[in-house]
Amino acid sequence: MNTTKVTSYNQMIADSIKAYWNLDALSDYGVMTLQYKDVARIIEKMHILFEHSGIVPGDKIAICGKNQCRWGAAFLSIITYGAVAVPILHEFHPEQIHDIVNHSDARLFFVGENVWKKLNADAMPALEGVISLTDHHLEMSRNERLTFARENLNRLFGEKYPLNFRPEHVNYYQDKPEELALINYTSGTTSNSKGVMIPYRAMWSNAEFAKQVMGEHLPPGANVLSMLPMAHMYGMAYEFCFEFLSGVHVHFLTKIASPTVLIKALAEVKPVLIVVVPLIIEKIVRKSVLPKIQDPKIRMMMRLPVVGQRIKQKICDALTNAMGGNFYEIIVGGAGINQEVENLLHEIGFRYTVGYGTTECAPIICYDDWKDVKIGSCGKCVVNMELKIDSPDPQNVPGEILTRGLNVMLGYYKNPQTTEQTLLEGGWYRTGDLGVIDSDGNVFIKGRCKNMLLGANGQNIYPEEIEDKLNGMALVSECVVIQHNEKLYGLVYPDPEQVRQLRLQPDDVAAIMEQNRKDLNPNLPNYAQLAGIKIMEEEFEKTPKKSIKRYLYVNTPM
Repeated sequence: MNTTKVTSYNQMIADSIKAYWNLDALSDYGVMTLQYKDVARIIEKMHILFEHSGIVPGDKIAICGKNQCRWGAAFLSIITYGAVAVPILHEFHPEQIHDIVNHSDARLFFVGENVWKKLNADAMPALEGVISLTDHHLEMSRNERLTFARENLNRLFGEKYPLNFRPEHVNYYQDKPEELALINYTSGTTSNSKGVMIPYRAMWSNAEFAKQVMGEHLPPGANVLSMLPMAHMYGMAYEFCFEFLSGVHVHFLTKIASPTVLIKALAEVKPVLIVVVPLIIEKIVRKSVLPKIQDPKIRMMMRLPVVGQRIKQKICDALTNAMGGNFYEIIVGGAGINQEVENLLHEIGFRYTVGYGTTECAPIICYDDWKDVKIGSCGKCVVNMELKIDSPDPQNVPGEILTRGLNVMLGYYKNPQTTEQTLLEGGWYRTGDLGVIDSDGNVFIKGRCKNMLLGANGQNIYPEEIEDKLNGMALVSECVVIQHNEKLYGLVYPDPEQVRQLRLQPDDVAAIMEQNRKDLNPNLPNYAQLAGIKIMEEEFEKTPKKSIKRYLYVNTPM
C-alpha cells in the first residue's frame, strides 16, 4: 500500500494565498478580476457567516451555478472552514438539484441567479439558507442567526480585523487525510447520480501529481482558460484547484463556448495549459484542419520527406495559433478521442495528450506527457496510484480496470451496497471500464463494462470501437451503436450544417448513411457489423461533460 506522507490540503490553499497575495487569481473573462487577497477576504467573510450561523466542520454546504469567480471563492470558503462542499452541475434539471441538496443533507446553498429562478425552496425543506453567488445576499433564510450575520457581516468583519485584513490572518481548518472534503454527484451517464465522497487526501494527491508533471510549465502569473464545469472533478482539479495553488490566473469562460467565442478568448488569454473534452478538439480539427488536407495532392505531398514535414508543420502551427499559441500541451479527457482525429494530431506533431480518470478518483488515474504518450493510449498509472487489469491476459484480453491509492474515494454517500460492490478487498476500486495494458505500462481503454454487448456466439462487442470508426464517416455528427434482436444498429445524428450546405434531402442523407454502413462493415469482424443505420432527428441527450446518455437509447425501435 502507499506510504506517501499526506499533508494538509487546506494549508496548501493558505500558503498559496499568502505567497501570491497581490497577484490576479480569478477572472470572469472580460468582466471582473479577483486577486488572491480579494479571494482571501471573501473566504474570511464567509467563515464569519458560517460561524455565526451555527455551521460546524463536517456540515454540508451545496453550491450550484455557472463557472465564475465567486463560485471558486465559495468553494474555497467551504472546504477551508472544514465543511463539506457539495458541488452541483448547474445543467442538472431542477428536480435533480432538489434531490441532491436533500440527499446530501446540505444546510446552506450557494446558488447562481439563473439557477435559483428555476428552483423551489419548499422542495428543500431542511435547507437553512440560500446565498447568492452574485453578491452574497440571502435568497432565502430559515435561520435567524444566518439572517443577522448577513445583515451585519461588514460590521462583524471590521470588528474582527480593525487594522485591515492581512496575510498573517489567513489561518484555515487543519484537515486530516481521511476526512471528507466534498461530495461530488456523478452525471448519471448509465444510471442515477451517486454521491462520491472525496477525502482531503485525494484532493492533495491530485494537486501533488499536477505539481510534479506540470508545475514547471505553469509559473505564477501565467494564464489558463476554464471551460469545463467546476462542479465536475476534471474541471475542478485541473482548471481551478491546481492553478489556484500555483499562483496561476484562472479566466472563467462565462459564455457558451461557441467556436467564435472560444477562439477569441484563447487568443486574448493565451493559456499555458488547455484542458478539454474530446468534443471540443474534434470539432476544431474537423472544421479547421480536415477540410484543408482532403485534396489528394496535399495528402500525397504530406508523405514526402522534406515537403511533407513542412506542410505538417504549417498545419500544426495554424492549429496551435488557433488555440492561443502559448500552451505547453492540451490535455484531452472525460471520454475517448476519435481515432482519426488522434492519428492526424499525432502525424502533425501537435502538443496533445490523453488522460484517464473518474469522479471516484478525484479524478486522475492515468496520464503521460505529450512527448511520451503512445497513440491510442491514455497514458500510464500516475503517482500515488496502482493499476491492474482483471483479465487472464492483460496485454491482449480486455478486462475491467482496477485501481487503488490516495486518489480513491471513501465510498458513495448513504449507499453502502453500491460502495461494497465498487470498493473491493485490499482497497481496489472497480472503474467499470474495460482495457488492456502493454509491457511499458501504457493503458488502452476498450469501453465500459456496462456498454459491452454480447454477440450471438458469445463474442464481446465494444460499441465504442464501432462508433469511433462511424464518427469519421460522411455527414456523421455523432452516433450510438445498439443491439436489437441480436443484430447491431447505428443511431446517427447527421451534421446539420453539412446537410444545409449541400442542400440534401432526407432520401439523400439516408443513401449516404447506407453507403457509410457498406464502407464500414468490411473493416469490422462479422459479429460486429451493422445491420442498419437509423437517422436521428435531434442531437443525443448528453451529460454536462458531453458524454452521450446512451442508456436512453438502448431500446430505440428500429
